[in-house]
Amino acid sequence: MTITRQDELDGLKEIGRIVAQVLQAMARAMEPGMTTRELDDVGRALLEREGALSAPQSTYGFPGATCISVNEEIAHGIPGDRRLQAGDLVNIDVSASKNGYFADTGASWPVLALPPALERLRRDGKRAMEIGIAQVGSGKPLAGIGRAVGRFAEERGYTLIRNLASHGVGRALHEEPGEIPTWPTRGDRRRIQKGLVLTVEPFLSLGGLWASEDADGWTLRSEPRAPVVQYEHTVVATERGPIIVTSPFQA
Repeated sequence: MTITRQDELDGLKEIGRIVAQVLQAMARAMEPGMTTRELDDVGRALLEREGALSAPQSTYGFPGATCISVNEEIAHGIPGDRRLQAGDLVNIDVSASKNGYFADTGASWPVLALPPALERLRRDGKRAMEIGIAQVGSGKPLAGIGRAVGRFAEERGYTLIRNLASHGVGRALHEEPGEIPTWPTRGDRRRIQKGLVLTVEPFLSLGGLWASEDADGWTLRSEPRAPVVQYEHTVVATERGPIIVTSPFQA
């Protein structure tokens, strides 16, 4: 989607605020002993209250309202009977639509406390996303996102999952540009046009390189097996830089 009018930006900000607030509420609700289905029910109820539709459910028939991935699961985890335990690393991904506008956000959270190495990974995962977002602006190279994130990851001794990319969003959950690498690439000469709506969502890891799909057709795990964190915002490119629409404090 390319934003050309204020009412489009307003609509995007509304659904962006909703998914951001649902994400925060789900993180606050997490506690040892609850199932991922119970956690998903928290998100489902809040989306319904806001008049928003779960995007993975409405678009792809995903079995939950949100994606909840625990420890060895890195994305697209199906909410179910798995019980959260102290020390778990949980990724929550919330995407939804309202009035024809879609927004997508996610973050990795601890259940109580994490070991120092995983807490460092979590902190740096958020920083990697912020570094990528800083490369978003009208006329800038699309590959600049992956170059900047890749430099940061290499300097800090991390790897990046290289088959889970950022993407266009706005009028659908996934739209053009269909794949925006958050790792260094060569030969990509695409430029970011003014008003482009996209996600920035690097998957930072302690050794993982690829995502492989489970037999359930949804759940993704890293190859080789290693801890992974993901942070994600939906942003709009402007001549003055990025507008983050998935902030819980959007007007």
